[in-house]
Amino acid sequence: MESKIELSIVMPCLNEEETLATCISKAQSFLQTNQVIGEIIIADNGSTDNSIAIATKHQVKIVHIEEKGYGNALKGGIKAAQGSYVIMADADDSYDFENLMPFLEKLREGYDLVMGNRFKGGIKKGAMPFLHKYLGNPVLSFIGKLFFKIKIGDFHCGLRGFSNAAFYKMDLKTTGMEFASEMIVKSKLNDLSITEVPTILHKDGRTRAPHLNTWNDGWRHLRFLLLYSPKWLFLYPSLILLIFGLITSIILIIKPITYDDIMFDIHTLLYAASMTLIGFQFFIFYALTKIFAVENGLLPKSKRYNNLFKYLNLEKGLLTGVLSLLIGVFLSIKGIFFWESLNFGSLDPSRTFRIIIPAVFTILFGIQIILFSLFFSILSLKSKSQ
Repeated sequence: MESKIELSIVMPCLNEEETLATCISKAQSFLQTNQVIGEIIIADNGSTDNSIAIATKHQVKIVHIEEKGYGNALKGGIKAAQGSYVIMADADDSYDFENLMPFLEKLREGYDLVMGNRFKGGIKKGAMPFLHKYLGNPVLSFIGKLFFKIKIGDFHCGLRGFSNAAFYKMDLKTTGMEFASEMIVKSKLNDLSITEVPTILHKDGRTRAPHLNTWNDGWRHLRFLLLYSPKWLFLYPSLILLIFGLITSIILIIKPITYDDIMFDIHTLLYAASMTLIGFQFFIFYALTKIFAVENGLLPKSKRYNNLFKYLNLEKGLLTGVLSLLIGVFLSIKGIFFWESLNFGSLDPSRTFRIIIPAVFTILFGIQIILFSLFFSILSLKSKSQ
């Protein structure tokens, strides 16, 4: 009877003939030295050099993935893995495949995802570009920790391990370099256990330029973090705009504000009212983005999400929107009567616009609430049917 494979080592490959043999040999040495029952999988993404021949010579499993992209290559390789655990790393000889035991030990302890931390383990001279080391990785890791409350220090380490079961719970969707960020975020959102171990980053063993594009791939990571955190992208900005705009508007409706020789009057009121409307637009986008992400499997469904449709419904939205419209109509009529009292002559802008601006604001606000409620109720039909 064949022993069950414990560990699958997956390497994405796209023209890695210079370093592939070294990486495979080190991985094989690790398995043999530590008596780990495992397999090595080369996830080839369309190599045109001697990479396939090298992999074949070393008698490792080769998986051909036609869909281009770092994420696609890894997903294809991982899905072919038969091990209980998977460790993935680039085939550029920047990670030491002979020193995988700290990752495997943590996986054996029961952790779902084990991340390498290059900043704790050490970055060899010339192994990481200056911008990546002091700007890209620290900033993106900080944003990831802030947005998702994940206590790891290196979001983009290419060396990481996870259980096969955890991988399918993550339900990863991205196809490019942002795949690395999605794995961490989805692990956190699905309440999977995450830890990290120090790892050393060596200088890339290839003579050609790496596949990584600093600015393009950095933006893709940042975009992913923002889109997967609608709270930071939409909700928090909406609350700031709504609170500041509404308070400022109420104060300026009552009377102008004078600070030293500066007077904030109806012109400021117009901007404050606009700020409030923009804040509400942000809130609408937060709600719609949240619904879209959950219903399309990008974010997990929670009890809070299910309760959302209990508190927000078409009837309440229509009632609130109509009341806002009626207030706007009432203020508009009041403004007309005020103009009539002056025989439809010239008006005092400071006094008139304290009526007109709130009137226009509440009309626009009411229409937005009604339209949002109608669209929201359409989206809720899918949720209720499930």
